[in-house]
Amino acid sequence: MKLVLFDIDGTLLWTDGAGRRAIHRALLDEAGTAGPIERYRFDGKTDPQIVRELLSLAGHPAAEDVSRIDAVCRRYVEHLRSELASPAQTTKLMPGTRELLAALEPHEVGQRALVGLLTGNVAPGAALKLRSAGLDPARFRVGAYGSDSARRADLPAVAAQRAAALTSRRFAGADVVVIGDTPDDVACGRPIGARSVAVATGSYDVAALRAAGAAHVFATLADTAAVLDAIFT
Repeated sequence: MKLVLFDIDGTLLWTDGAGRRAIHRALLDEAGTAGPIERYRFDGKTDPQIVRELLSLAGHPAAEDVSRIDAVCRRYVEHLRSELASPAQTTKLMPGTRELLAALEPHEVGQRALVGLLTGNVAPGAALKLRSAGLDPARFRVGAYGSDSARRADLPAVAAQRAAALTSRRFAGADVVVIGDTPDDVACGRPIGARSVAVATGSYDVAALRAAGAAHVFATLADTAAVLDAIFT
């Protein structure tokens, strides 16, 4: 059985800056500064990591204060809910997302695959983004989130442990497939020997993802058959 773990932003969907706007507002509310957020890259990072780094870049005295970071993340979820509910907001699914998830369903029924999430989003934020794109969060049987660890490299092991508890099977090595759009998605599975399937629908092109060492790289997820082959190879 394969444990197939999807990143969210840039891989499954795109929220057109809603997350960035929400974190900006939350940082101002809870810390009085958002640091150099206009030139800061979010992709590949966890929400707590983003908050800590922006506060550090701003020289904020509470940059390493876990309670302050948690407070910003909680406020972020509140603002994200309002951003995603705005009439002007558009969340779009990336090409091939819906078709690939549908194609994985028979493999889940046949117990060849368990589909989950591996995302830097805190768990409540992940659910909000999925719902805004018309995806039921319950469709993903397990997940590992930025709220589990600020270090993305910790998350594959968290997801594997949760999958094992759910199925009474052990997931390790090539049984774990991480699908994402950044070099951090590619790198995070290495500690447990996971394979990576990278997709260039975020900020990194095919060449950059190949250079990062992804086992398979696609321009989009639109070629469902090819992506399935990559997952089950």
